[in-house]
Amino acid sequence: MTFAIITHVPHILEQNQYFAYSPYVREMNIWVKQVDKLIIVAPESKSGKTPIDINYEHDKIEFIAIESFDVLSLKAISKTVLKTPKICWRIYSAMQKADHIHLRCPGNIGLLGSLVQILFPNKAKTAKYAGNWDPKSKQPWTYLLQKWILSNTFLTRNMNVLVYGEWEGISKNIKPFFTATYNETDKLPIVPKELQGQISFIFGGALVHGKNPLYAIQLVETLYKKGYEVVLALYGEGVERKKLEEYISQNNLGNIISLKGNQTQESVKKAYEANHFVLLPSESEGWPKAIAEGMFWGCVPISTKVSCVPFMLDFGNRGVLLEMDLEKDVHQMVVLLKNEVDYLDKSQKASEWSRQYTLDVFEGEIKKLLQL
Repeated sequence: MTFAIITHVPHILEQNQYFAYSPYVREMNIWVKQVDKLIIVAPESKSGKTPIDINYEHDKIEFIAIESFDVLSLKAISKTVLKTPKICWRIYSAMQKADHIHLRCPGNIGLLGSLVQILFPNKAKTAKYAGNWDPKSKQPWTYLLQKWILSNTFLTRNMNVLVYGEWEGISKNIKPFFTATYNETDKLPIVPKELQGQISFIFGGALVHGKNPLYAIQLVETLYKKGYEVVLALYGEGVERKKLEEYISQNNLGNIISLKGNQTQESVKKAYEANHFVLLPSESEGWPKAIAEGMFWGCVPISTKVSCVPFMLDFGNRGVLLEMDLEKDVHQMVVLLKNEVDYLDKSQKASEWSRQYTLDVFEGEIKKLLQL
């Protein structure tokens, strides 16, 4: 089987291997171990790989480089108009060679892919919609257009569209799905983390406005000022880093807040094992891996009510759903920190839920989708 991936994720060529963002590649390696040849249509990055980039595990890869683009300004739109025909032709060429077409959405490249795939109604296809499928959520028009095309069974045929969460009124080709990080063999016993002494929080995600890392800092800061012995470690990089460093310095928080930067999966795993809470006050998510990974190791999740997060947290029974009102959210945390029985119950429920979704289960579902 020849398997074509259409994605917006930048790829790096180094020593005849293709590298990209590790959570994405780790998932794709499960898909591609089932296929004979892999075609990747994606932007090529000229920057060197980082600790969070890993390589595809396949010995027969054809890489088709395309330019990335956006529609955020008139100038960008003009450039996009010029780039689009060439990008669409390369996507079409890859789809023509493929036995199975796989789209990564949402994204600008995913949008073009969703349009071009209409020309191949008889080919087997899947689309992984990694964003928020909630029909009621506010999203960019390009995302809404992708969702409309993918769920339109007249335009989009012979395709399973994998989405996070279960939503009312979806078309028959929409399939609730999940993602995973750990194997069945990783299900080691969890030592209960009692609320005694230092209470630790971990933030896992890009340091960008949409992930609200500053809110995470302010939440822990307020608990600290109320007399709680708390610390927060933020894992990830992004454009907000300098702003966060300045805030930490100006408010003398260096003793309780640390910026760890991008780290390997093993380092992050050890952090989850050691921390009490995983914190992600994000504005938009699909299936937040940081939350699911932290839950796997017994961290009690604290997250916003976006996408399928309320379902993941069982509407508060296995975590804390943020209101994004600092006073209210601090109050929620104070109530929980005073009730260790409730905390330990949430920790156990979080772990039991997350451990249903292992890579072994994920691989079995992928085989079904590829009809192997």
